[in-house]
Amino acid sequence: MTDQSPNRATTAQEPSEAGAGPGNPPSRSAAHPAGGPSASGAAPTRPIRILLADDHALVRRGVRLILDREPDLEVVAEAGDGAEAIEAARGQEVDLAILDIAMPRLTGLQATRELSAMERGPRILMLTMHDNEQYLFQALKAGACGYVLKSVADRDLVAACRAAMRDEPFLYPGAVTALIRSYLDRVRHGEENPEHVPTPREEEVLKLIAEGHSSKEIAELLFISVKTVHRHRANLLHKLGLRDRLELTRYAIRAGLIEP
Repeated sequence: MTDQSPNRATTAQEPSEAGAGPGNPPSRSAAHPAGGPSASGAAPTRPIRILLADDHALVRRGVRLILDREPDLEVVAEAGDGAEAIEAARGQEVDLAILDIAMPRLTGLQATRELSAMERGPRILMLTMHDNEQYLFQALKAGACGYVLKSVADRDLVAACRAAMRDEPFLYPGAVTALIRSYLDRVRHGEENPEHVPTPREEEVLKLIAEGHSSKEIAELLFISVKTVHRHRANLLHKLGLRDRLELTRYAIRAGLIEP
């Protein structure tokens, strides 16, 4: 029997059974229950409504085929980048967002922060090709409740969706070890100083700098002045203890804002 303790993470090696059992935390959308059968065995009110965001249409099509085979899962919206995903989530009721990490305009990590800040926002899974500890940590910090590798999506994704709707984290193989190691490092060296964390606007500027945009281009894309772009760049260099554009780009890669 699967352990239903809320403190236990679901892993790829031990996917949890569909449906919430007694003692599971209530869904965020309690007024609109979705997902597997209830504790009484009654049929679900409706399937889990899913937003799928990936900048490759073929990937979205393949993932949708996996999800639409399940009676308790329904893809109700698709998006080609993080900005479209946020717009889609604001335009209709979505229970779960499945986001790629590397996308144009806004990455999946940036979109996760926006969606997590929404009132009654969806739960979020990252679906990525990157078996990468840094991306994992950034995703969890941003508000994602699971991290699924595309290479095994046909095996893990359905279980991850159901785990997310039970408020259980879903971890890919090796993630538990990475999280424990990270925790031990923080104990030894102290927690990350909030004063050194970029603001959402600074992060947008950082991403565009790392992508090679000029200050004028960044100003036009973000509807701000060139002077404001320069101020954000100076703040970033000071906060992060960096010296130039090259070091900012390296930081952006480590933070998962752009692909190496």
